[in-house]
Amino acid sequence: MAPVRTVAAAALLSVAIVSYFLCKTTQKKSSQRKKLQKRRNGLVAAVGNTPLIRINSLSDATGCEILGKAEFLNPGGSVKDRVAVKIIEEALESGALAEGGVVTEGSAGSTAISLATVAPAYGCRCHVVIPDDAAMEKAQILEALGATVERVRPVSITHRDHFVNIARRRALEASELSSTCRKENQVNASDSSQINGHSISEEDQNMNFSSECKGGFFADQFENFANFRSHYEGTGPEIWEQTGGKLDAFIAAAGTGGTVAGVSQFLKDKNSNIKCFLIDPPGSGLYNKVTRGVMYTREEGEGRRLKNPFDTITEGIGINRLTENFKMAKLDGAFRGTDIEAVEMSRYLLKNDGLFIGSSSAMNCVGAVRVAKILGPGHTIVTILCDSGMRHLSKFHNAEYLSEHGLTPSATGLEFLGLS
Repeated sequence: MAPVRTVAAAALLSVAIVSYFLCKTTQKKSSQRKKLQKRRNGLVAAVGNTPLIRINSLSDATGCEILGKAEFLNPGGSVKDRVAVKIIEEALESGALAEGGVVTEGSAGSTAISLATVAPAYGCRCHVVIPDDAAMEKAQILEALGATVERVRPVSITHRDHFVNIARRRALEASELSSTCRKENQVNASDSSQINGHSISEEDQNMNFSSECKGGFFADQFENFANFRSHYEGTGPEIWEQTGGKLDAFIAAAGTGGTVAGVSQFLKDKNSNIKCFLIDPPGSGLYNKVTRGVMYTREEGEGRRLKNPFDTITEGIGINRLTENFKMAKLDGAFRGTDIEAVEMSRYLLKNDGLFIGSSSAMNCVGAVRVAKILGPGHTIVTILCDSGMRHLSKFHNAEYLSEHGLTPSATGLEFLGLS
């Protein structure tokens, strides 16, 4: 009987050990949730619950109720504040990110600004890698917010030095440096010639992070489902509540795809009759994917695909690959928008509604009018006003820049969309 008692005792011991660690894990998560809840009482509490405004000029011109979710009223100035908060909170709760750590991201601007805005509220820092053709004021804003900014030349996402891939490496470097510092601090705690137990070599001096960094976390906005969840759990429900569930269509452009995916899936789950659409800028393959099931046109498929398709003036939207977030979208169709339409729309809304919006917001409004023309008068259409024109002054709202690219606006009304 002794062996039986031994096995039983071992089993009880194993259960006790597992229970102990489960209890510790639960306590740790509970403590982390309390910390996160406390954070939400500050700046983070101002993220979301943005107003849904009637765009009077477009509504009157189409006979539809065209409503814009005023995301530019978030504290960081864009819809990406929602994504930044969700990504950081989920990373902290899972232990992938620690207070004192650095969040890295490759971004054309808005997500980077949002991360730099909210990261300090969680005791974290931000390191951003952006393409050097992004509007200069975005880099200036990031630096003013205390983020470290790396501007790099634009290359294909398959290239190791694409800004997203560099950001991924920076997170790894920060984590490796933090791990090295911890180990050497334990071994050399009494060595006064070291800083925090880490010898600062010439190579380390060229690193992007200090020895006090508590590790790195790559936000990965394109593939991180926290992006999708921020809109499925936040933006979508807000739109549903603000319209009383009485809307006929939703339309938005996609960059990472999180907004159009999260909102469309939530609205479809509530009412499958709500039509959801994509508006896609020049150079992007998503329009073809939605309408034809492939990421390229018929002509491109015959071997004449451009290696460098036209670079749209609209920043942050349009892409030539399928992200995990976009795959979650539930769409009924797509429209192709042009740069001149976006420029004309921005000037029209400024003149007639006092709305000073950015390039992606303008493209979304172009899409809203397209939907209104198809559905006809009497329908309610919702879109996203992603950000204001304040971070687009050097390009999208620069007369000289537009003139150089043949995009000087000239319309007096909505004739550029076939409306008087």
